[in-house]
Amino acid sequence: MPRLTGPARPRNGFSLIELMVVLFIVALMTGIALMTLPDGRADLRREAERFAARTIAARDQAITTSASVSAVVGPAGYYYERRVDGRWLPLDGRALEATDWERGTVAAFEGKGADEGDSANRRILFDPLGLASEDARIVLSHDGNAVVVVLRRNGEIAVTAP
Repeated sequence: MPRLTGPARPRNGFSLIELMVVLFIVALMTGIALMTLPDGRADLRREAERFAARTIAARDQAITTSASVSAVVGPAGYYYERRVDGRWLPLDGRALEATDWERGTVAAFEGKGADEGDSANRRILFDPLGLASEDARIVLSHDGNAVVVVLRRNGEIAVTAP
């Protein structure tokens, strides 16, 4: 029987090796994309460090002005005031103005005085020596992540893991 020779028929589709290479590349790119997404823990820690830095600035202002300064912390946000002629007045400066917590962030006090209710603001005073009126642990949480801001009576302020 004679054999017909003619132009070779083109292949349709892909080989198994080609499909596996493409799937590997897609999986690799997905992994890289997931690793570059922002982490909720880092955002929460940044927010806690921003609060701690502002509170340190308020404490330092109490020392430099020889006047009592307070940090008022609540579930919605925080602000700073100073005592002038028997009244509490907002502190000057953009860094110490009233600030809301980021959307979804929940702030709660832990330990002594925490049973006062989550809806109440708490005032922590710094005297002219920079000493705080009380020890306080403020737990910031967001999407299952938590960070604690610790204010000690000696005026130390730190951000720690829960």
